[in-house]
Amino acid sequence: MTGRWRSLGGAALRVLAVWAVSSLTLLLLATALPDFRLQSPGGDSLTRTALSAVYGAGAFGLLGALVWPLLVRAFLLVPALVLGLLVFFLNGSLLLVALGLLPEGRGQVAPETAVIVAAVMSATSSATSAFLAVRDDEAYRRRLVRLAGRRARRAEAAAPRTPGTLFVQLDGVGHDVLRDATEGERPLMPTVARWRADGHRLTPWHTDWSSQTGASQLGILHGTNHDLPAFRWYEKESGHTLVSNRPTAAAELQRRAVARTGHPGLLADDGASRGNLFSGGAGQLALVMSVAARRGRATRSRAGYFAYFSDPANATRTAVSFAAEILREAGQSLRARARRETPRVGRGGLYPVLRAFATVVERDVVVAAIVGDLIAGRTAVYADLVAYDEVAHHSGPRHRDTHQVLRGLDRALALIAEAARHAPRPYRIVLLSDHGQSPGETFLERYGLSLGDLVRAGCGLPVPRRVRRTRSGAEAREAARAALGRPEDAAPEPPGQTPRNGAAPGRSGDGHRAVSQPVVLASGNLGLVSFPDMPGRVTREELDRRNPALLATLANHPGIGFLLIRSAAHGAVVLGPAGAEHHLDTGRIIGADPLAPFGPGAADAVRRTDAFPHVADIMVNSAYDPATGEVHAFEEQIGSHGGLGGDQSRPFLLAPADLSPPVPEGAPPLTGAARVHHVLRRWLREAAETGEAAAATPVADEV
Repeated sequence: MTGRWRSLGGAALRVLAVWAVSSLTLLLLATALPDFRLQSPGGDSLTRTALSAVYGAGAFGLLGALVWPLLVRAFLLVPALVLGLLVFFLNGSLLLVALGLLPEGRGQVAPETAVIVAAVMSATSSATSAFLAVRDDEAYRRRLVRLAGRRARRAEAAAPRTPGTLFVQLDGVGHDVLRDATEGERPLMPTVARWRADGHRLTPWHTDWSSQTGASQLGILHGTNHDLPAFRWYEKESGHTLVSNRPTAAAELQRRAVARTGHPGLLADDGASRGNLFSGGAGQLALVMSVAARRGRATRSRAGYFAYFSDPANATRTAVSFAAEILREAGQSLRARARRETPRVGRGGLYPVLRAFATVVERDVVVAAIVGDLIAGRTAVYADLVAYDEVAHHSGPRHRDTHQVLRGLDRALALIAEAARHAPRPYRIVLLSDHGQSPGETFLERYGLSLGDLVRAGCGLPVPRRVRRTRSGAEAREAARAALGRPEDAAPEPPGQTPRNGAAPGRSGDGHRAVSQPVVLASGNLGLVSFPDMPGRVTREELDRRNPALLATLANHPGIGFLLIRSAAHGAVVLGPAGAEHHLDTGRIIGADPLAPFGPGAADAVRRTDAFPHVADIMVNSAYDPATGEVHAFEEQIGSHGGLGGDQSRPFLLAPADLSPPVPEGAPPLTGAARVHHVLRRWLREAAETGEAAAATPVADEV
């Protein structure tokens, strides 16, 4: 009973302290701002003015506590990104109501000034509350629960002895990038550096040929990424182009994976999936792309924003940080132009907003959801933080801009680790990535034409003078569209559409048979070429008959590393420059092996993809320079991933030392996302076995 009264007394003192700071802030702002006063028209004494500040701050705080959650819930159908921008105006409206309650018209403020005053008051009250709560573990825990929109478990409930496991995916952070960011006297990521110093084991793993989030995360969460050849690909039987980070495609990929494995996924046992493309079979979902297209309160991807934006102080802080990030990107882009940095891609249009969404809004909401899961004691949590990947696409994987993002991610991890200390069960935190990124000029910038132009030239088709730039496939774009509640973007120009010259596909202007119109898609430095009017997988022999110059045009281009085609006579064949060939079915090599620069596992990765039902007629991998680590993306990215070559294929696992090694001593390197899935499932089994052993151990009575 004494402890309960002490807790209640501490809470009351904190409320009074926050009220006092808010009152002082309101008084100072009334003195400094010309359109804001706390006095009656005839003037008041300092004491009366101070009392008006106290009443106004109290009314504003009470309205924020009672009305704000209802407002956010009412606006839940409003797109989440728009809701973040509305935070200022909602706060300002509450302040106007609070000041209107003061007697004799003492609270007068212009609407635009009310927005500023409310933002400053929310920030100061939040900072005061957080400062006071740091010294009180229970208060700190309650604040974390409120941040995530969860209720703390009853103190009387027995905490589970089985350790929980938190998997945090740092999207796009390669093994070498993380290693370098955690070494030296002043590491970029001091929290992760301490974990490594405490014994966490850093292990590289190798992606499949398709080194992108869709393939890797599907394999990690669901145990297979079979028949996912690239980030975007064309399926002839349906005539559709699938893009793995769009809701309908993500849902279909997850359905296929579950049907193939017969298992719901990594997180099926009391799991939570946060900010991912796929659910992993979790019962707790927030910001998951594969359920974003579903209707219903529990499955809307935007529903996860409510827990975060229901706290007005944190909503205000995120909105301010969002605006600051847009300004930061504008400044960094101007600096890159002024310094004439190369390589460089365009960073205008919606990119500053998309970057701010990935590095601020999505990060904050996902971290809040993780904290709630920890406090709720979930058995397994898998969350994706996409900030680094988004910025590295446009600034480069080792640019100073990305260093800043890594520091921000480290601070988020420190908050998560602190929350884990207050969880009702011990947690093992595992960091991992889905792929890395490789630097380099874009194919278009380096050679003056796109892959689509090169394919059309090889087919004898006219090449447009003006090249339409290929939109980046960064994860943040579709995540932002889902948050806005907008329909999926149009896919690349579908086959069968009438070309600009008015000739129908497969026919020339005079009606005679012509070469087919190819569908050319880009996934980082991996390109896919399909011929819709040629059913099934087109063979090398058929291509040579219909487009005799195409394969030689592609294979001999200096920006192309190798091609994968299917031969009726030799099976899977990799073509390189100067007539080089690698027959994957027999191992026969003619000339210099085209796969040699890509490492010893390249042949196995390409051979596996060749067996996919929806592999393209021609798979094109850009050239790779082992000396510089550079590739050439077929879309507008100077840090890219999606194919073979360099750091993009070498992500990492960072796990506590009390977990078994990912790769047993003497075993081959960890290769493929499906193998990572089995490693993570093994660690979850080890945690369950640890809990069973602990449950069998008698516990001494407390003294």
